[in-house]
Amino acid sequence: MRIEVFEGDITALDVDAIVNAANPALAGGGGVDGAIHRAAGPGLSEECSVIAMVSPHVRCPTGEARITGGHRLKARHIIHTVGPVWHGGRDGEPERLAECYRNSLRLAVDHGVASIAFPAISCGVYGYPPEKAVSTAVAEVRAWGDVHDAPAQVIFACFGESMAALYRQALR
Repeated sequence: MRIEVFEGDITALDVDAIVNAANPALAGGGGVDGAIHRAAGPGLSEECSVIAMVSPHVRCPTGEARITGGHRLKARHIIHTVGPVWHGGRDGEPERLAECYRNSLRLAVDHGVASIAFPAISCGVYGYPPEKAVSTAVAEVRAWGDVHDAPAQVIFACFGESMAALYRQALR
């Protein structure tokens, strides 16, 4: 598995799948979620709207993942995962974040994805400390690659140099 850091717009990447740091309703929102929905076009919202609700207003619980087509993106698929909101680490946030990566990679393998790009899940409005989130992301991707069939290429797509620097440091 080749792991890379990319600084720029995740929606522009020519990969098999991009991961969306989604909200539980898969309804689009702010940050990377809104950018992905805007770039993918209205077909993405339509496809998300038919994914079954597992509880009121929840199509994808925290830590789980769902997959859709890429619509107008270069990516064939979008893997939606809902990261945890940071509450100081005392409400199971580290395990939930780890589940986001494991469940996204499981879906990627199940759908023949050879290249996948992850954003910094939960690091925006969900308030997860970037250093902790990056450590979890890198550890989970590496651990997955050690024991499972894995995508040949994993990209950590960063919106900004400071986040990219954290990933580069963690990968050393």
